[in-house]
Amino acid sequence: MIRRAAISVIARPALSFHSRPMAGYTLSPEPRNPLLTENVRGVDQNGEPLEISVTVERPLTLFLNDQEIVTMMTIGDYPDCLAVGFLLNQNMLSQDDKLTGIDYDEELDVVVVRTERATDYEQKLKKKTRTSGCAVGTVFGDVMERFDEIKLNPKARFHTSWLYTLAKKINNTPSLYLEAGAIHGCVLCERTRPLIYMEDVGRHNAVDKIAGYMFLHNISPIGKLFYTTGRLTSEMVIKAVQMEIPILISRSGFTAWGVELARKANLTLIGRARGKRFVALAGLDRIVFDSDPDSVKDEPRHLQRKAAQSEDA
Repeated sequence: MIRRAAISVIARPALSFHSRPMAGYTLSPEPRNPLLTENVRGVDQNGEPLEISVTVERPLTLFLNDQEIVTMMTIGDYPDCLAVGFLLNQNMLSQDDKLTGIDYDEELDVVVVRTERATDYEQKLKKKTRTSGCAVGTVFGDVMERFDEIKLNPKARFHTSWLYTLAKKINNTPSLYLEAGAIHGCVLCERTRPLIYMEDVGRHNAVDKIAGYMFLHNISPIGKLFYTTGRLTSEMVIKAVQMEIPILISRSGFTAWGVELARKANLTLIGRARGKRFVALAGLDRIVFDSDPDSVKDEPRHLQRKAAQSEDA
């Protein structure tokens, strides 16, 4: 039984902006949150003046108890989820840790996660790797140790019909990407239902927010699958395995090491999932082909991300 103390979060105004989640979602993007975008004036290719909405990014320094861990660039929403998810995915928190508080200072852009257990990661922090993620992700020291121990559920199944339904729902969800761009999205799903949809300038932040939300709200990974707009890199595969989610889907492509790690962990890895098409490179035994691709319409161009358009070209 996981024991968690009451969490007190000192929130910046961004956290006090609440829009009602889209139907079916537990949590969905808040593209109209005025603190997540700014209007900027410029000119277009013809020299004509224009004003567009752009995504903000701001630093967030994370402390675990009295120790500074890292400074991340983020859009600033859900700092509690981002902090906890990052620590979980770096093996600095475990699922049975008891949190005694999460404090967020809006003026200093600092979030402090406090645990009942004493922590000291001085040696681990000396072994740092900068990842290929947008906004530059960071992994520390022994992150692969737990990866090698995790056994993903071999009985989990993924129906191709789920993918087509999920993609349509997610693509039509109002999002910060559609509002301003320069953002990645990650979605925790169950069968054909998208549950938790997070966005951030780096895909690693978006997935960490979901990991943190799952921990803080006691959401089990059983029966879940993970959908992302970002590339299927080693970092994304490692995080999905750390979260014990056996199926990872992306609209984008793969890296060789990402595929290698997915095969090692028996993670079902599906990429380039757009319209009726997808490519699966790992965990193929979980896939149930129960839908005719010819019956699925191609994705409308206005919903395609620029990366997808360039790959198709």
